[in-house]
Amino acid sequence: MDSPGRKKLPFFRNSRSDRAVTRRPATVKSHRILRSFLYLIAWIFCVLVVIGNVSNKPVLRNTYFLYLDLSNIIPLSIPNAVLINSIAQSIGLHDFYQVGLWNFCEGYNGQGITHCSKPKTLYAFNPVEIIVSELLSGASIALPSDITQPLNLAKLASQWMFGLFITGTVLNFILIFISPLAVSARPPQSIKGWAAVSSSNGEGFKNPGQPPHRRRTFIPFRSIPMLLISFFAALTTIVATVVATVMFIIFANVFVTADPSLDIKAHIGKQMFVFMWIASAFSLFAFILQFCSCCASCCGGHKARKQLKSEGINLYEKHSA
Repeated sequence: MDSPGRKKLPFFRNSRSDRAVTRRPATVKSHRILRSFLYLIAWIFCVLVVIGNVSNKPVLRNTYFLYLDLSNIIPLSIPNAVLINSIAQSIGLHDFYQVGLWNFCEGYNGQGITHCSKPKTLYAFNPVEIIVSELLSGASIALPSDITQPLNLAKLASQWMFGLFITGTVLNFILIFISPLAVSARPPQSIKGWAAVSSSNGEGFKNPGQPPHRRRTFIPFRSIPMLLISFFAALTTIVATVVATVMFIIFANVFVTADPSLDIKAHIGKQMFVFMWIASAFSLFAFILQFCSCCASCCGGHKARKQLKSEGINLYEKHSA
């Protein structure tokens, strides 16, 4: 019989049977696969963003941040505009330029992309420098004067964007393989199943299977480090996406509105932006899942532990009755 004043060891039983409620191995495995799958999708789209526009190949040629159309740089309202635009092409000006993370590509409307520049680390798109360098000796063309200041800001933003995208891609790749380690095969929820066979017939406490994980080692050495890595993966991917979105939208608006005398068309690459935001969404969702897992590791089963501790059963380090 229990001594007076002491609480009875609580029962945690399945409502359908007397078996202990435990987490099945298949459940743990599915959670681990889900984490890896989320990071795999985020990594794939990060890679598409990183390699977009590096060459004239399917998918890559349509994956760009910004598209500049200079085919009708002289408005048709100007006399002999068609002839002038033809002359502009003959002196080295291409019909369009498109920008990626590493380089730019150029070409003509009827031919498509004719050349892509060599990929460069920390690449910053400077349309003024590119266009002027490609014109024939002695030729010149007037470009919007208001673009100088945005170009200086864009150079710094491009370097940050480059570093963040590369970092996010690397972290998402690493998490594909290490994120399953954040899921314990013996989560705190299994305390209820572990304690379920405690009976009131004087037989004492029994251990029916795997005990809960040791929180004092699992949380600081596995759960929290995984949470931090997941946080930085989501942070770098999302910040890089936001920087790219804001910067190239401003770029496009500057070219379109800066000088009414020039008919320059510019638009952002929808495919690139879809890839960026999908990568950010999956990385963020994986982080939220990891955060919930960390909370469960830290706080899950707290009530059951407290009840069992009141009966003299310490589950924090050594699972002893």
